[in-house]
Amino acid sequence: MSAKIKMQSTTTTDLKITVRAATATDMPAALSLIKDLAEFENAPEAVILTLDDLTKDGFGEKPLFKAFVAELNNEVVGMALTYIGYSTWKGKLVYLDDIVVREKHRSKGIGELLFNRVIEYATNEKARVLKWQVLRWNKDAIRFYERFSNVVFDDEWVDCKLHFRS
Repeated sequence: MSAKIKMQSTTTTDLKITVRAATATDMPAALSLIKDLAEFENAPEAVILTLDDLTKDGFGEKPLFKAFVAELNNEVVGMALTYIGYSTWKGKLVYLDDIVVREKHRSKGIGELLFNRVIEYATNEKARVLKWQVLRWNKDAIRFYERFSNVVFDDEWVDCKLHFRS
C-alpha cells in the first residue's frame, strides 16, 4: 500500500496536536465524538453504542477495533476508529469506520494527522487495502480525501446493511 504519509504530530503557533493510540480512558471522549458525528449526519438517535460497549469491545479480552485519538493542548478533539477485515480478492484489509474532529477544531490539520496515522497503521499491519466510506453529500470530506494520492472513489458497489437489535 503506498499513500501520501505525513507526520503524526505537529506544533503550530501555540497549538500542540498529538495523535496516539487510544486507551480505555479515552472512550468517554470517543463516545462524545461519535455522538457529535451522528448529530452532524442528522442521525443522533442512531447511536445505541454505550461507553461499556466501547470499552469492552476495544480493550477487552478480544479487542474488535483499534482507535487513535488526536489531542490538542491535552484535550481529545478527534479520533479515528479502525478494524481488521478480509477481502476474498485482496486478503487482509484495514477498514476505517470513522474519522471525526470536533467542529470547532476542523481545518487545523487534525483530520490529516489522524488519516496519516491510520495509513501508517494499515501499512504496519501489512494490509493490502485501506477501505472506508464517505457520504455523497459530505463534500468537505470528499475534498479532504481527494488530497491524498492513490485514493479511489468507487461508484460501482452498493452498500448494504442488516441491523440486529440486542
